[in-house]
Amino acid sequence: MSAASMHRDPFRPAARVAGQKQDVWTIINEAATASPVQPIINMGQGFFGYNPPQFIIDAAKDALDRVDCNQYSPTKGRPRLKKAIANAYSPFFDRTINPDTEVTITTGANEGMLSAFMGFIEPGDEVIIFEPFFDQYISNIEMPGGVIKYVPLTPPPNGSTETTSSSEWTVNLPALRSAITSKTRMIVLNTPHNPIGKVFSKPELEAIAALCIQHQILILSDEVYDRLHYVPFTRIATLSPEAAKLTLTVGSAGKNFYATGWRVGWLIGPENLITPVSAAHTRICYSSVSPLQEACAVAFERADSLNFWTESATSMHSKITRFVSIFDELGLPYTNPQGGYFVLVNMSKVRLPSDYTFPEHVLNRPRDFKLAWFLIMELGVAAIPPTEFYTPSNAHLAGNWLRFAVCKDDDVLEGAKVRLRGLGRYIINE
Repeated sequence: MSAASMHRDPFRPAARVAGQKQDVWTIINEAATASPVQPIINMGQGFFGYNPPQFIIDAAKDALDRVDCNQYSPTKGRPRLKKAIANAYSPFFDRTINPDTEVTITTGANEGMLSAFMGFIEPGDEVIIFEPFFDQYISNIEMPGGVIKYVPLTPPPNGSTETTSSSEWTVNLPALRSAITSKTRMIVLNTPHNPIGKVFSKPELEAIAALCIQHQILILSDEVYDRLHYVPFTRIATLSPEAAKLTLTVGSAGKNFYATGWRVGWLIGPENLITPVSAAHTRICYSSVSPLQEACAVAFERADSLNFWTESATSMHSKITRFVSIFDELGLPYTNPQGGYFVLVNMSKVRLPSDYTFPEHVLNRPRDFKLAWFLIMELGVAAIPPTEFYTPSNAHLAGNWLRFAVCKDDDVLEGAKVRLRGLGRYIINE
């Protein structure tokens, strides 16, 4: 036997990244590039189509002129930003948050959640997530060896025929109870929810918190859209001291300030939960971008006096109202979001031509992938197929829906409406 044959393939990737199917983002971008209708109107990915307010941009420019802002920040984050976050969130939590021990800054909310999983999940530990889910949860949980247990939110029974509220996607409490075992270490909550736009009600959160307190399960509450809610918003960490002791709350400057490329996030929680997260974050990327942390601190310090939060939520809700008018016109039902900036539209009435040609990697995916491909190729509008956010066994719940992101300039929304009007010739009303 040769020496070469005695060694494993040096180019074989690790199992945690090998064999992954082509992701939705690659498929949608491929279609957008190949579409004969150009330029594509991208209503798919949830990045903003406009800049942060000028006072935030100016703060970033000013930070770049400072020597200390161009060097490493403390691994737990710049003190000014941690203090600004503690000051901003203490009123919501109805207590004084300690910026030194109860806040940690991360390189975006996603890295913050990865750090939480790395800080607490051992191989074999189980983590419960609701379907549909943010797709990054999966790899983030599996990296440290976690085992995922899925609990689907129950969609409204009339969602294919009538426009409904995102509140009508409900928590199946018996299914949640059944998912809990002696190995359950954590539950992931996302409110306001991506992609549904659901703001979990206080009774729903109380029921979830009661189960977590009973079984001593940690709660990772992904609240990155917390400033974009159009109904009363409850934070699970504020329900009781017992719930607070189990909860890590995740936030995002990218979502708050229209700057998803800045990659500044944070976690708020008790010191004994924050410490392991900070330790994992230190090993993953050491520290986060210094000048942008400083700019975010200024943004928090000035936001209230400039009425930024109210204007931001009002503007986004107006964009949602403006955009969904095209679906009212077409007679296509949708989920009216209570928060965030995504709209789920039901396309059951859309009949794709029977002889339409799809590429093989789309042909073997659920119907929503075909709908998304068709919209890009024929109308030049990109949307996201939400079955990507489901396990195969539950993908049927979303096979007729598409997700549209409305965080775009008003002229882009109007252009999308003009193009989407072309769907009318494919709609069958039975």
